[in-house]
Amino acid sequence: MAGTVRIRFFASYAELVGREEADLVVSLPATVGDVVRRVRELIPGAGALPPRPLVAVNLQHVRLDAPVAEGDEVALLPPLAGG
Repeated sequence: MAGTVRIRFFASYAELVGREEADLVVSLPATVGDVVRRVRELIPGAGALPPRPLVAVNLQHVRLDAPVAEGDEVALLPPLAGG
């Protein structure tokens, strides 16, 4: 079974891929790690993303082994710099 998830790119990640969001069809069941791999394979420029970025699903920070479902929003978050 396949499902569509919304991918959101923030800050430098949006610059890498040239957009702030994309819809991605993934085979379900899937994990966040599966989604990140598909993003890196299918979206131009996304191969430069780290294999283990900070991720939030539906506004909740999660690990790469967290499940994703049809309609979820997966946000890829670059590391925060501060001072």
